[in-house]
Amino acid sequence: MEEEFDPEYELDIDDGYVDETRPEEAVEEENLFMHRKYTSDKGQKIMRLDQWLFMLMANRSRTQIKNAALAGCIRVNGKIIKASYKIKPGDEVTIMLPHPPPPELAPENVPVEIHYEDEDFIIVNKSPNLVVHPGVGNWTGTMLHGLLYHLNLERLSGPREEWVFPQLAHRIDKDTSGLLVVPKHDFANQFVSRQFYERTIDRLYNAIVWGNVVKDEGTITGHVGRSKGDRKKFTVYTDGSVGKHAVTHYKVLERFGFATLVQCKLETGRTHQIRVHLKHIGHTLFSDWFYGGHEIPSNSSLPKWHSFISNVMEILPRQALHAKTLGFTHPQTRKKVFFESALPEDFQQALEKMREYRDTYRTV
Repeated sequence: MEEEFDPEYELDIDDGYVDETRPEEAVEEENLFMHRKYTSDKGQKIMRLDQWLFMLMANRSRTQIKNAALAGCIRVNGKIIKASYKIKPGDEVTIMLPHPPPPELAPENVPVEIHYEDEDFIIVNKSPNLVVHPGVGNWTGTMLHGLLYHLNLERLSGPREEWVFPQLAHRIDKDTSGLLVVPKHDFANQFVSRQFYERTIDRLYNAIVWGNVVKDEGTITGHVGRSKGDRKKFTVYTDGSVGKHAVTHYKVLERFGFATLVQCKLETGRTHQIRVHLKHIGHTLFSDWFYGGHEIPSNSSLPKWHSFISNVMEILPRQALHAKTLGFTHPQTRKKVFFESALPEDFQQALEKMREYRDTYRTV
């Protein structure tokens, strides 16, 4: 019986938790999970699927495997099945399981804005400049440290085995603000993460980009992969020769002439997807220092331009990107739930400055 790895889902490092401030070590959403494939031997005797997988998978409990089956994260010959399925010779089994929390994770009283919470998950409204998970250069002070503290205030003096550990179904960059769903247990994590994997999650972002976006709405399609010129950055490969398939839909919300407020809907969850897709069509995110969004366009001739931009970037010194809405099917009720967050103060103030400038100099 041989275990196979799909190379599309291999992690950059073993534990799946990396430094999100270092793009060369970034992982995509599906890589927060272990993806394995097994084929049963020709002489395999008939037995329950969960028992068979439990024999094969070291450090995985039978409960975890059952939860994966309940969440629809186990397939046999391409079909979702129950844990009681009887494995047969030649069956091809695929399973998706979350990587365990880093063993060194310790609770810290890090301020985290809780947008919503129930028994299955927390919706976090992440502030800019907050790292989501620990990694090189950020071993403390992350969102996960703060949530571990929040979830276990009454358990901290008790055994660690009884603690509730926040789990990651997806992530956003350190300087991106907005909504994240953080499951509280394996089943919820697997159930929600399957929706990310199958692209049934509803996500809308607000972004301010340089320039006047010509079309009121459109779709950007292009593989996203590491830049050949700078491995720390990502870029778009329209011929599909490098990277992974990525799709971003956009819609113009407001025009300022020199900049545009757009809404972005993700189909895929590639690293820096919105940032590199918008840059690819000539509209870099405003104040995105990493991708050149802090540079004033060379063709600008607006009055008091440099002073104005300096003032706005003092207010919004990070990429103008906010994860505004999030919708998915609840793991218990099986009904769709939607969450929406207001734009953070820095984002709102920047928009107000831009409106004032537009209306004063009539740049649209």
